Amino acid sequence: MSSNLAPGARVVIRDAEWLVRKTDRTGTGALALHCLGISEIVRDRKAIFLEDVEDSIEALDPVETRLVADPSPGCKDGLLFIESQLRRVPPTDARVHVGHRAAMDLLPFQLDPTLRSLAQPRQRILIADAVGLGKTLEAGILLSELIRRGRARRILVATVKSMMAQFQKELWTRFTIPLVRLDSAGIQRVRQRIPTNHNPFHHFDRAIISIDTLKQDSQYRTYVENAWWDLIVIDEAHNVARRGGGSQRARIAGLLARRSDVLILLSATLHDGRAESFASLMNMLDPTAIGDPQHYGPEDIRGLFVRRFKAQVKDQISASFPEREIAVVDAPASPAEETAFDAFASITFQRIDTGPRAATELFRTSLEKALLSSPAACLQTVRARLRRLERENGQGAGADRASLEAFAILVDAIGACAESSS
Repeated sequence: MSSNLAPGARVVIRDAEWLVRKTDRTGTGALALHCLGISEIVRDRKAIFLEDVEDSIEALDPVETRLVADPSPGCKDGLLFIESQLRRVPPTDARVHVGHRAAMDLLPFQLDPTLRSLAQPRQRILIADAVGLGKTLEAGILLSELIRRGRARRILVATVKSMMAQFQKELWTRFTIPLVRLDSAGIQRVRQRIPTNHNPFHHFDRAIISIDTLKQDSQYRTYVENAWWDLIVIDEAHNVARRGGGSQRARIAGLLARRSDVLILLSATLHDGRAESFASLMNMLDPTAIGDPQHYGPEDIRGLFVRRFKAQVKDQISASFPEREIAVVDAPASPAEETAFDAFASITFQRIDTGPRAATELFRTSLEKALLSSPAACLQTVRARLRRLERENGQGAGADRASLEAFAILVDAIGACAESSS
């Protein structure tokens, strides 16, 4: 009987009930059943059973289904069961079903990337809204919808190391999407617990990793090439754009783009003025979008990205982003400040000015910025340079130390005058 099984049939194998999703033939001609668990202990687990290996494969006949009356008042138990089954049916339309229920103050424009993506056969999009408009939230809404539709069981988020904790926190606290943080040490721990020939990226279904971690170890490339995800998010995508010959980040991002049907890129500064670097991001989403990276137009990339500025959605965010008011306040410099500024304008160096022009201008610019910032910051800059000059005995080092020490006395006087006036 098992030889006549077709997808959709229910079978009992190893005392558990399974749903047949696909059937294949092995090299020996035996039947291979690709099944999804239905019983409580194996629910939602995937398995492949070979007909010539299993002791028993019992096909369940729908005709023999025994109907039992619902004794609960008003058939409440039956209605609850039907409701639970309806809730488990994934949506097939392009409406938002769960993303708008996240722990956030939803703004209408934040649903646009999800609505646009769900209307497409493949969800591959660059979310490039301006800083502060909630790109992470927009990505979370799309992730929630795809999870609800059963299309995002395996998720990988790649971002810069400084953003890992924030991204992980946002997805968990607002959308209850857990991500396992993987760094070099974390991957090493996983490799110690699994056989040598196993892929550590298969160990967790939902993970977040630094893009720099992936590029450091050549072994990671092999693991990535042999892994597949349902959905990949690349945050701060401007860091992986191809420039010139292409960086390691760009190469690993290009590899990731081919390892998933769904790809979400996030960036607030997507364009650096170079046509080819922006084209590389668009070609990650759709390799056929741009034929000539030097010459393309809006019609070539239509539908691949969403870009809004605060001015475009100001009617929706007026309460969240109050209008900034700028006032100019004139404050005359004190005599001590005037003296220090004059000394800075006339100060000369012998050894410092004989170095490379860029280094000389950089020190003077840093000194000027520190002086305009605060006397304490200026003193810190001066003392740091004095410590370097104390280790030098070349021509002019002593004269430069004397000039900086005299200037430091004038700067220190600014703070003393301020304290006495207060």
